[in-house]
Amino acid sequence: MAGRCDICGKGPQFGNNVSFSQRHTRRRWMPNVQQVTIRRGGRAVRVNVCTRCLRTLNKSA
Repeated sequence: MAGRCDICGKGPQFGNNVSFSQRHTRRRWMPNVQQVTIRRGGRAVRVNVCTRCLRTLNKSA
């Protein structure tokens, strides 16, 4: 599954894991992206959408 929203472009954010001994290792936080089918131009299209955009789509539908 893709890690980027097709509507807003939201992608992964980067940072560090920090252990008790303060060692830093790189990690990334992935957005909650779902593959949904929406009606666009009278036909069904499958898109990767973050849950924030999915809520917005459900409100407007």
